[in-house]
Amino acid sequence: MLLSIVQGLFKTKPKQNMQELITKAQAGDKEVLNDLLLAHTLFLKKTASFICKRTIDEQDEEFSIALNGCHEAINAYNPTENASFQTFAHLVIKRRITDFIRKETVRHKKELLFDGSVDNSEDEHFLLKQLAVTTYSEEQFTESRREELIKYSKLLTSFNLSFDELTKSAPKHKDARKTAFQIAQIIADSEELYELLIKTKKLPLKEIEALVEVSRKTLERQRKYIIAVVLLLNSDFVYIKDYVKGEII
Repeated sequence: MLLSIVQGLFKTKPKQNMQELITKAQAGDKEVLNDLLLAHTLFLKKTASFICKRTIDEQDEEFSIALNGCHEAINAYNPTENASFQTFAHLVIKRRITDFIRKETVRHKKELLFDGSVDNSEDEHFLLKQLAVTTYSEEQFTESRREELIKYSKLLTSFNLSFDELTKSAPKHKDARKTAFQIAQIIADSEELYELLIKTKKLPLKEIEALVEVSRKTLERQRKYIIAVVLLLNSDFVYIKDYVKGEII
């Protein structure tokens, strides 16, 4: 079922304008593309810093990779298949920076292995250290996702929700999940609706009914799932988002 959004809805116009700009950039408008990349400078720094676990500025190579990742995300973004653009861009940038870190680790291994100026004991020590770093990185991803799941579970608990309840209440049909997900996106992207949800710990049914062609009965039936998706969309749980991408819609 397609959602009908009231034209004057507060906070929806920036999203529409963003999509228009992305469409122009995808059509080859380089000026618009450059404007989009410039407008996302702060987002790129924050994203790269979050992934690298350290402050990243414009002079860092990781920022250039994030910039290229954002460019790639602009070209590949499809609003009918992906969540919000920033969520999609975050995932693309995360993959690119992770690939860069892994390639750099391998390159350093090879350089030191064939560098005759360093003795074998130092070679071995460095290689073992780098192997440990690589293994730690993989374990860190798993641990970070586990930590996010714990935090997400606590967040759900504050709304009297649990993973077990979500499993039971999640829409069974793909179209129903997609509709519920789109409603969640509307709430997550609207400052007014999101604040109502956070303040009351309840779905703002009356306000949503005025915006979408979905009955109150359906909204109430999908209430738990919609709230859970809103909380996930507006969170920093990038590992969970990456893991469930394509599964929740």
